Amino acid sequence: MSLLPGVTEDATVFARFARTARQFRERPFLAILPETASAYGIAAGSIAYGEALERVESLAAAYRAGGYGPGDRVGLLLQNRPDYVFHWFALNALGVSVVPINPDLRSAELEYLIAHSEMALAVAIPERIADLEAAAQAGGSSLAAIAPDAAPPASSRPPRSNADPARDTECALLYTSGTTGRPKGCVLANDYFLIAGEWYATIGGLCDLRSAPPERMLTPLPLFHMNAMAYSLIATVTVGGSIAILDRFHPRSWWDSVRTFDATVLHYLGVMPAMLMSAPESASDTAHSVRFGFGAGVDKSLHAPFEARFGFPLLEAWAMTETGAGAVIIASREPRQVGTSCFGRPEAAVETSIRTDAGTEAGIDEPGELLVRAAGGNPRRGFFREYLKDEAATAEAWAGGWLHTGDVVSRDAEGQLHFVDRKKNVIRRSGENIAAVEVETVLGRHPAVAQVAVAPTPDPVRGEEVVALIVPKAPDEAGPRLAEEITRWCLARLAYYKAPGFVAFVPAIPLTSTAKIQRGALKDAVAAALGEGKAIDTTGLKKRTA
Repeated sequence: MSLLPGVTEDATVFARFARTARQFRERPFLAILPETASAYGIAAGSIAYGEALERVESLAAAYRAGGYGPGDRVGLLLQNRPDYVFHWFALNALGVSVVPINPDLRSAELEYLIAHSEMALAVAIPERIADLEAAAQAGGSSLAAIAPDAAPPASSRPPRSNADPARDTECALLYTSGTTGRPKGCVLANDYFLIAGEWYATIGGLCDLRSAPPERMLTPLPLFHMNAMAYSLIATVTVGGSIAILDRFHPRSWWDSVRTFDATVLHYLGVMPAMLMSAPESASDTAHSVRFGFGAGVDKSLHAPFEARFGFPLLEAWAMTETGAGAVIIASREPRQVGTSCFGRPEAAVETSIRTDAGTEAGIDEPGELLVRAAGGNPRRGFFREYLKDEAATAEAWAGGWLHTGDVVSRDAEGQLHFVDRKKNVIRRSGENIAAVEVETVLGRHPAVAQVAVAPTPDPVRGEEVVALIVPKAPDEAGPRLAEEITRWCLARLAYYKAPGFVAFVPAIPLTSTAKIQRGALKDAVAAALGEGKAIDTTGLKKRTA
């Protein structure tokens, strides 16, 4: 156990950070490595806990003077910059909830996010302020957007509550890809993040966070996702460690970053080990201080070779934004069954049920949907509170007193869980969840598209790639030029990774008797289009521009 004294008494994310910062004022907290400093045009170096606390308290004073408090939401479009951390903690000190904004989002996505969250303010990198203001105006919202170093404008809203922020106070609103179209806003309380830090610090086994000597955690994962926010950042603060948050994953300079920072723990997504293994072997492959990697999705065939080559275990874990640490499962104890789809055995604090399509409990090695809840008197402890403005979806997710994950798994004779597939209609590309329905909605608005259906195809590097089957209004115009035009149409409206990597023009989409897309048959149609060479490759157009 590596919990610092008294941290379980903390009521808010800010309180935990302030406690640690006051105890270790001179200890390094945030490291800005050279590649990240170059990408963002900021100074490289290290920020101590005491200095960070001063910045946070100064920002909190400015927000307080502006009239912001409990009940307000503020959007953060700040990439992985230190400003993200400072503004989050400062707003949290006042009971303000933050709405993390993926910098890859474009007009249609931003318009929805701003209106649905009812954010009172957005703090953004200067080059995206105009985009936010335009999206707010298009959606009929009134939104002020400022740069991170600007003084917050006076809030136009009266105070909603005078209560001090507490464990059950809303801390963040994270949006996930909705399988039925629009993203869902997961309301996350302070408790969600605090429990995540405590879980990580105490789960044990090979996943052993330490407070002495101070842990040094390196992550390239985005702060607008729960992994970096709840696990990387809050766990680091919980044990009084130091964290380096890269702007993104840089395969060529990755090991230089690991050694420069002297990282002891790494966070990864499955695409990263595949890229690192493709580089030539080197005598310096094991010249590092890393004890373990924490992540998910490593290629089964590369898992053991990676550990043998680089000299540390990759600990595969399972969780969702909805579960937080209330039901996280990790393969942190031997035997980990490396080379399989095993993600560990649930701890005593987590109850699981695997249900077949008939609703019965699955047998040994029989696949079924994974249902989870926290053990004890509060089955939702550590989970999301609700889907914002969607009581029906919240109730459906918790039907029968269990959170229905939409993931198909199996349990072996030893009680270990193995991932099988996703039940939900979600495409998983380079760690990003993509709702097929959302992409179909945007593509369907193109004037040349009569019908469209979107499905995944396996990708050796990214896990899956997006494929669009399109019935054109004018079949004689179907070809590479139209495929490019449609893809660019999508890129202007959605994050780049959601756009189709392949476009296939087809005479018909497989539909049910009620005119709904036959998702099972769609996968076969996609495979046929690719196998017969009828799909037009548009992956070259998918480039991050944020």
